[in-house]
Amino acid sequence: MEKDVIVTLNAGSSSLRCAVFECGQDGMEARLRLSLRGLPDAMIWERKDTRTGETEDARLDPPATPDKAQETALAEMTDRLLTAVDPTRIAAFSHRVVHGGQEFTAPVRVDTEVMKRLARLSPMAPSHQPHNLAAIRDLSLRFPDIPQIACFDTAFHKDLPHNDRVFALPKEMAEDGILRYGFHGLSYDHVASALRDMAPGIAQGRVVIAHLGHGASMCALHGGRSVATTMGMTALDGLPMGRRCGALDPGIVLHLIEERGMAPADVRETLYEGSGLAGLSGISGEMIELLESDASAASAAVAFFTYRCRREIGSLAAALGGLDALVFTGGIGENAPAIREGICADLGWLGVGIDRQANAQGASRISPEAGKVGTFVIPTDEEQVLARGAEEILQDRDGATG
Repeated sequence: MEKDVIVTLNAGSSSLRCAVFECGQDGMEARLRLSLRGLPDAMIWERKDTRTGETEDARLDPPATPDKAQETALAEMTDRLLTAVDPTRIAAFSHRVVHGGQEFTAPVRVDTEVMKRLARLSPMAPSHQPHNLAAIRDLSLRFPDIPQIACFDTAFHKDLPHNDRVFALPKEMAEDGILRYGFHGLSYDHVASALRDMAPGIAQGRVVIAHLGHGASMCALHGGRSVATTMGMTALDGLPMGRRCGALDPGIVLHLIEERGMAPADVRETLYEGSGLAGLSGISGEMIELLESDASAASAAVAFFTYRCRREIGSLAAALGGLDALVFTGGIGENAPAIREGICADLGWLGVGIDRQANAQGASRISPEAGKVGTFVIPTDEEQVLARGAEEILQDRDGATG
């Protein structure tokens, strides 16, 4: 039987997404999308047949223990996947891996040595890398003859200019890999490509993409290439997120350890899991819950989020020397008109405007026709990028390219 299917796995901090791509007349085409979200407290199942449009939604039994949520979700996902796909047709599994460090700047087939190198990067992405690698490890054991391909969030930012790559630390530290890597690269890759199709002239100009979701970051692009981004060596920097703190005075970390006696592990837990919107509000790290809440703390957290977004857009526009387009993507960026409006409201000085009706309707272009800066909403599709990366590796293996 022909191996004509690529399966993508995207293990996030609060979700697990899977997609099935088949080789069609126009290349790899999505056939099925599966999702388990709400982790670690719940498992909400979503299934969509992208050819027929048929969907299925259900709330499954929550994970028995929060620390086993991703493991439980992966087992559930694999079982459900195999009811829909004959494993003998699978040419490869393609995985999102958040951190590739300095070494991994393009998709790679995973073997034992690659796994060891990727595991050493886990402390720089503790909310993601262990889950990414667990999925690879589990599927390698279950399907030892099927290639496991890793595609990296950091790869999109591999050519950041020197001033946006380094920190003002002793240069020996930069030589040892203490650098700005940036993340959400699979998302930026897809959105940049979609913008080229939608508005090719604008896409080659000065663009800021705002990937706003449970994790949030922004990227400045010029000529379609990353030239500045808000996240740093880890996924803690930049914007406030669902549970991550975003930009922080490093002296606060020293204060927590030296003056308050917190253990490094407790500081890590606070910064990655107890801060952000959840910490600010004391209510939830989910934007939709904050928008629906009447509590003043919820409103304050939302206002802080939109304010920080405006500041980062201004900073990135300065790095670009101006702005031609602003693009929203990610769960919040795509589905929260109030947040988009709140961010754009005070950016008139930069030429950003918003058509309220278009924004409320979720149109692709939400700026006025005569607006100086084009403002867009483009759904992200990291799975498309994962499938393409695996296809490139398989073609290289078969001698079709390279």
